[in-house]
Amino acid sequence: MNVEPLEKLGACRDAIKWARTYPSRQKAWDACERGDWMLWILGKTCKPNSPQHRKIVLAACRCARLSLRYVVKGKKRPLAAIVAAEQWARKKIGLSEVLAAADAAGYAAGYAAADAVADAVSNDYAKQKTMKRCAIIVRRYFPNPPRPKGA
Repeated sequence: MNVEPLEKLGACRDAIKWARTYPSRQKAWDACERGDWMLWILGKTCKPNSPQHRKIVLAACRCARLSLRYVVKGKKRPLAAIVAAEQWARKKIGLSEVLAAADAAGYAAGYAAADAVADAVSNDYAKQKTMKRCAIIVRRYFPNPPRPKGA
């Protein structure tokens, strides 16, 4: 596949190297086991506050929920940040409330959700398994890959 659009967006070397092994964006999207990569490119190719952006936030929140099992028992703030981001994505609250919840939790809700999952998982096998589950979640929301400019 043509990786020039990925390079222009600033994709990491590993993602570019991996993408080169696929004949098309769709084949790469269907095979990807890195939900964090998928959320990254979706975020890079959408307009802020657009319906697509809100859908990306919902997918990222579903991924972030996978990390809740690693949160210290009794800590409610990570879940509160996820819930606030979900409410924003569904247009139930404004961005200021989301930012307040994210700040109080110490988490960046939305795009960083997949990174929170990756950081929360301590071993490589669990991290790989979790990223694969995130990729499945992302594909439920976005069965087709985004089309970067120049692709």
